Amino acid sequence: GAIILSAGFKEVGMEGAQLERTICEIAQRGKIRVVGPNCLGLQNPISGLNATFANNLARPGNVAFISQSGAMCTSILDWSLQANVGFSAFVSIGSMMDVSWGDIIYYLGDDPNTKAIAIYMESIGDARSFMSAASEVAMMKPIIVIKPGRTSQAAKAAASHTGSLAGSDDVLEAAFKRCGVLRVNKIRDVFEIVELLGKQPRPSGKYLTILTNAGGPGVISTDALIESGGQLAWLSEDTMNKLNAILPSHWSHANPIDILGDATWETYAKALEIAAENKYSDGILIILTPQSMTNPTKTAEAIAKVAKKISKPILASWMGGKAVTEGRAILDAAGIPTYDYPDSAAENFTYMYQLSVNLTQLYETPRWCADLHPSTVVVDTIIATAQSQDRVILTELESKRLLSCYSIATPAIIHCRTAEEAASAASSIGFPIVVKLHSETITHKSDVGGVKLNLHSPEQVRDAFFEIQQGVEKDDFLGVTVQPMLDTTDAFELIVGSSLDAQFGPVMLFGLGGTLVEVFQDSSIALPPLNSNLAHLMMKNTKIYTALKGIRGRKSADIAAIEKLIVNFSHLVMDKWMFIKEIEM
Repeated sequence: GAIILSAGFKEVGMEGAQLERTICEIAQRGKIRVVGPNCLGLQNPISGLNATFANNLARPGNVAFISQSGAMCTSILDWSLQANVGFSAFVSIGSMMDVSWGDIIYYLGDDPNTKAIAIYMESIGDARSFMSAASEVAMMKPIIVIKPGRTSQAAKAAASHTGSLAGSDDVLEAAFKRCGVLRVNKIRDVFEIVELLGKQPRPSGKYLTILTNAGGPGVISTDALIESGGQLAWLSEDTMNKLNAILPSHWSHANPIDILGDATWETYAKALEIAAENKYSDGILIILTPQSMTNPTKTAEAIAKVAKKISKPILASWMGGKAVTEGRAILDAAGIPTYDYPDSAAENFTYMYQLSVNLTQLYETPRWCADLHPSTVVVDTIIATAQSQDRVILTELESKRLLSCYSIATPAIIHCRTAEEAASAASSIGFPIVVKLHSETITHKSDVGGVKLNLHSPEQVRDAFFEIQQGVEKDDFLGVTVQPMLDTTDAFELIVGSSLDAQFGPVMLFGLGGTLVEVFQDSSIALPPLNSNLAHLMMKNTKIYTALKGIRGRKSADIAAIEKLIVNFSHLVMDKWMFIKEIEM
């Protein structure tokens, strides 16, 4: 193998890209794998290997760190030596001429010295290789990624740095979730989460109980919890009764559980035992502020003893300086992660929950629905006809026929070439009726007066036919379609669509539809194919989902039917993705 440290390749333009291709060809002929270019190199602290131009070797540990940025590596290395943090591997991967994320992740997955993988990523490179490796390794070892480029300006900076496209951030987010990877926002989050996962079990849900001797930190923690996607646990009646029995009458009587400033170590211990028994709680955050009646050290000792009997994750924030130093050390030694600030602890709890959710997606293996048997001949004929006419957009009639082949229900539609045919079709369907222009050349029918709504008689249908016909050129008019006018009272307008991403291929979207879809931007993205569970999770990641479950007297929508529609749509997308640039309904 070889490591190329120097820069000056594809990140500087065409000449550098050509040089990179030439080196790749030479390496392939010699069966040599190449790390870099534009990198720091790599270290194996376990064996003592230092193949970098850094002065110091990282301390041995059980976390592997991979970074595209050499400067990030040197900064993390310097910090780790001061903070006494060790690594099983320390790799600067650079511009990934040859060795990519997938190669390194597979290697570290087999490395017995690596218990977790932390990644600083600027571009994903070979997306399929990354997802394949991450999906396999994440089942055994947590993979934590910090991926800048959420904003367009940051994405542009990342692209100029690595010479690679950063890719759509929303699609990357969906990909990370699908392959069990946890994405965090800050550098410090990477190592805090790795430490937390090494000390505490992952929560089974997003509901946190906050136990505190001060109201302010409890409120701040609540904000951080909710904003990061977590929720406060509801206190059961049994929990309330037990807390009432041991706490002063003016305790908060709610979560956060404010046990007041004069709480002793005994009070903390008893309150923790009770809170842990609450079946609605998935984890506990204990906050202590140094006050005259509170002994931080004794409280830490008591908490450490009780925690041994609790199977839920426990986090702590011993706020302060010198007064709480000994207590923090006791909690850390007991395997309870301790934070300077409680909002950081609340956010990390939510990160743990998100990782649990992501990992559940790994066990979802979408399969073709048994009752879904698309009429291949019909679908292929529709596509072939459009291609033979050099059309890139299907007509509404073709689109609805194609959807019906994948068990996606659409309103009845009849193609009519004369006014009398339209009137007869309307009578057979039943009024009120919608009449639309049928054309292979005009896409936006409303722009040319090609949509007539709420027609109540055959005469109105005939008039609509002639008005539409007169509003367009002869070659653009192929008749009309007649469809029922649906009652949309109390209905929600949704959008389901798919487009082709340059790195990940077909990508699906679900969310709030309508004319203001771009304004509200309430949607979620997922990578097909999907099953019912993945479709439901996709729905839950939107705001409109709350309304779909029923709100302000409205009945709940048929959630199961929407799930099935999304699943069937994903089958269509995967089956014909090579012909689909963009599709939505």
